[in-house]
Amino acid sequence: MKKESLYEKIYNDIVEGIRTKKYLPGSRLPSEKELSEQYKVSRITSKKALEMLSEQNLILRMPGKGSFVSDETQDTDFGQIAGNKHNGQGKNIGVIMDAFGASYGYQLLLGIERECKKHKLNFILKCTYGSKRSETEAIEELLNIGVSGIIIMCVHDETYNEEVLKLTVENFPIVLIDRKLQGIPIPYVGTDNYKAAKELTQWLFDHGHTNICFVTHVSLQTPTILERKNGFVDSHLEHNIITNETMWITNLKSMLPSASGLEQSNKFLDLDQIKEYIIKNPDTTAFFAVEYTVGILVYKALKVLGLEKEKAVVFFDGIDERYDPQPVFTRVKQDEYNIGTKSVDLIVDKMNGKAGSETILVPYEIVEGKK
Repeated sequence: MKKESLYEKIYNDIVEGIRTKKYLPGSRLPSEKELSEQYKVSRITSKKALEMLSEQNLILRMPGKGSFVSDETQDTDFGQIAGNKHNGQGKNIGVIMDAFGASYGYQLLLGIERECKKHKLNFILKCTYGSKRSETEAIEELLNIGVSGIIIMCVHDETYNEEVLKLTVENFPIVLIDRKLQGIPIPYVGTDNYKAAKELTQWLFDHGHTNICFVTHVSLQTPTILERKNGFVDSHLEHNIITNETMWITNLKSMLPSASGLEQSNKFLDLDQIKEYIIKNPDTTAFFAVEYTVGILVYKALKVLGLEKEKAVVFFDGIDERYDPQPVFTRVKQDEYNIGTKSVDLIVDKMNGKAGSETILVPYEIVEGKK
């Protein structure tokens, strides 16, 4: 049996109040604020309940005055209302992406789109470009539209978005993709980043590299990047190889998605920093980059210095082999398409009232480059 969500509880209570004449035609209903205090929920939740009532012409919402029971409720078939309260709802889901492109995200969205067709769902896409504020606005916009679930790739940030946590507390169907929130019971679909990072590091060891520089952008402490770092470090420990964190590059800025337009200027600064590191550390023979864009920037710096054939660069993700049939770089290839399809299956489960905070780890592969 489907579990009643908090906004459905408010909706059902008001419908019952109208049916039993507790709320007479023309009478004023409690406000969003009053309902949120009464039910101990956010105003987003109480607002959604009132919007559902308005969509079914049970109430009239008058800006600045409040919500009033419609005169038409005198002739309402409440049996039909109960059976069709989700009419117009449940067919739309929201998808929030930090950003997407050929290196990562395109195949994931394709998987979501194909699976939505199977479930007869539409999805509404929002991109946040690394902004937590944009992420919050996207959530609010999707809830206002009336989506029945949200699939979200959270922005790289060391603190969690309060709106995401609120949705979890209120049992609103939500699924995380690619980036999970450590310690928070939210369903997640992604890759075993820790294990993949260990295997990628092992590949470097197998090819004679022991002096390896770990390269990342400034969001090192986010869960996904932290898992990759831990896999890199633990692989060293298992082989009794010392890795010096003070010799890593951990403050690159140009690869993080942004709507500010500063990426290009940051890219030149990052490129200069990497070149300076390479010159000062000639014993470094390989670079482990946390993402494709980071790895490509390292490669560009090596190429400027004429060292691209002498030093290895490995990373996560990259161009699809259909367009790059002989990959140059060794990398972790995540199964984006199946991450997308499984995230839709999971959100449908949640929309149907299935409890739990499942973690689905989709298999990956190490694609070996050929120089």
